[in-house]
Amino acid sequence: MTHLPPPPAPAPAPAPRSLAPPTGIAGLGSVGESLLHLLLTAGHRVVAVDTDPDALARAARRVKAVHGDGPGPGAVTFTADHALLRGASVVVEAVPDTPDAKAGVLRQVTAVCPPGTTLVTTTAALPVTRLALSAGRPADLVGLRLFTPPCAGGPVEPVATPLASRQATAALDALVAAAGLAPVEVGAGPAGDATALVLGLLNRSVHLLEEGYAGHHDIDTALRLGCGLPAGPLEMLDRIGLDTAHSALTDLWRRTGESSFQPAPLLGRMVEAQQLGRKSGHGFYTYDERGAPLPGDGPAPDTDAAGVGRVGVLGSGAMARGIAEVTATAGHPTVLVARSTAKADSAVHAVEASLTRAVRRGRITPDTKSAALGRLTGADDTAALADCDLVIEAAAEELTVKRALFAALGRTCAPGTVLATTTSSLSVTACAEACGRPADVVGLHFFNPAPVMRLVELVRTDTAAPRTLAVARAFCRGLGKSVVECGDRTGFIVNRLLFPYLGAALALLDRPGAEDTLIERTDAAVQHGYGYPMGPFALLDTIGLDVALAIQQRLHAHFTTPAYAPSPALADLVGAGCLGRKNGHGLKGPTGPQTATRSR
Repeated sequence: MTHLPPPPAPAPAPAPRSLAPPTGIAGLGSVGESLLHLLLTAGHRVVAVDTDPDALARAARRVKAVHGDGPGPGAVTFTADHALLRGASVVVEAVPDTPDAKAGVLRQVTAVCPPGTTLVTTTAALPVTRLALSAGRPADLVGLRLFTPPCAGGPVEPVATPLASRQATAALDALVAAAGLAPVEVGAGPAGDATALVLGLLNRSVHLLEEGYAGHHDIDTALRLGCGLPAGPLEMLDRIGLDTAHSALTDLWRRTGESSFQPAPLLGRMVEAQQLGRKSGHGFYTYDERGAPLPGDGPAPDTDAAGVGRVGVLGSGAMARGIAEVTATAGHPTVLVARSTAKADSAVHAVEASLTRAVRRGRITPDTKSAALGRLTGADDTAALADCDLVIEAAAEELTVKRALFAALGRTCAPGTVLATTTSSLSVTACAEACGRPADVVGLHFFNPAPVMRLVELVRTDTAAPRTLAVARAFCRGLGKSVVECGDRTGFIVNRLLFPYLGAALALLDRPGAEDTLIERTDAAVQHGYGYPMGPFALLDTIGLDVALAIQQRLHAHFTTPAYAPSPALADLVGAGCLGRKNGHGLKGPTGPQTATRSR
């Protein structure tokens, strides 16, 4: 009898794979919800807690809209019960950036999470060590210093206090890596200064909007293009969350007593109406379920603007030359009028040299350069402007000089010719009165260097005709510029908002106990934390310290509040011959001279 071998025993079933402990998030505001999306993308299971039913519902809708079925079933649990955080390996606290709010939530978390659970507090400026002590778990608590709601590749400062355990520190590093954030080094003090500077700027922007001086698109475009900011101030408020910003401003106001931090009334009204920005779908802009801005109420096209052919530029300095280069390159026959033939010839040669550099850098072709030079002529008499459709005065920033030139333009130019001044801070109305034809006059504040900077502030007076404004607007857009509109008030949009921010930075130098590294560390905090192209002190050096002081003085003559007061430190620097990058000596120390600074 043949004996068959017994059949092989069935392979044991694989043991069920245990799921990694979830990550907890306490608080689903702008920061908490942004972290939630980053962690779901990284494959984390998340328990998301918020006691506000509306916040839970908003976050759930946004997760469904953004991720669909991506995170997988059970990847996220939305709840109002902090007890469900028990069992999480890491819990991130992401409530508003005030000590009381954070201490309250951390107490709720520590009541349910056992010792050894890593606790992560998110903050822009609060000291993490103090929060760790108030939580009663100093070995477990570490921090994420977030200046704006996090996004993939965005900046964060991981903060492991001297009291934190190695386990908590390792968990923090793993969380930063999983979220795809870029670690930066800032420090609590510089972070606090940077946050106060930026919040003050954002708050003043809301005040400007509330005054009806300019629209939200114009304010945001002006600051993005005029200062190189990564987002306009009202866009930034929508992203931060209007309630979060209101809370932070209120805390600063109570602690410092400075009126610049008292939240703008409009901000408070919007918070009361639950118009909280991107997270609620409504703020200064409107957003879809994914958090993307909906097509807005941008500027309408100019359908009634007559075309501009020949252009005149009055002046021979850097601004006049830059504008003449732009208009000639854009296809307009252009005459540049200077005080003498020699100055006119020198200005035309300077434009030619600038066009040559543009060819070398690949910005334009040799044919474009030749065509532009063929359209550009120089003259030494305002009579050469008689047949122009639009004339731009770009002479010295002195009202008596400008008024005299506008009186001549009023006599010389044909009726209906649009007459514009490039002033950055003087009265456009005063120029309009001098020419005797106020309906034809507007302000066109180009930014220097005009061939590079995309922004033009179109300044309307009470007497400017609608046709004048429409022609000027269409003309600037035809040059490839972005046009923002505002009333005739000292500083317009950019300088009105920028210089109180710069003045507040300069005031830090007079603060008792100010460190010698304050300039460098504040600049680094603004640049690395908020993504600004440079910090306030570097920007002052770039503008020119003498130019900045002159603008402060003009602004303060009109706006007598302390925010616009000229800085004693700036006056001392200018008195000592320190003018910034243009002469190599400024706030940032000795540097090489910079010949192409951006003028405000």
